[in-house]
Amino acid sequence: MSLIEPTSMEQCAYFTRRAIGNGQAMVWVFKNKCLKCKEGVMEKPKDDKGKTKIRAKEYVCSNCGHVVSKEENEEKSFANIKYTCPECKNEGELQTPFKRKKIDGADTLRFQCQKCNANIDVTKKMKKKKEKK
Repeated sequence: MSLIEPTSMEQCAYFTRRAIGNGQAMVWVFKNKCLKCKEGVMEKPKDDKGKTKIRAKEYVCSNCGHVVSKEENEEKSFANIKYTCPECKNEGELQTPFKRKKIDGADTLRFQCQKCNANIDVTKKMKKKKEKK
């Protein structure tokens, strides 16, 4: 199975490239097509200045304006993953539903190596809190 890599970040709802132990992973999720008009893509709404509202709770069609909740849109999303396993150095690629689980208190996308079945975790990056002086 050969995955189609994105040519632009505009095509992706999520993209990351991470070093995981002695391995690495590249994960991307393409934006979903609108279920109503079948032409536009679902993306987060933009403010008056044209900037994306990153904490928005809904997705809006770029073509017809159809609105879908964040949870409903993410249920239909699939993560495309190219990885090198940190345990056995196997290089593989797979497609899995884009569902994060809480592991050690952080949202994590977990998948298994296709060769050795080791768990590989891609954790959501958290912002560091500033220390008060």
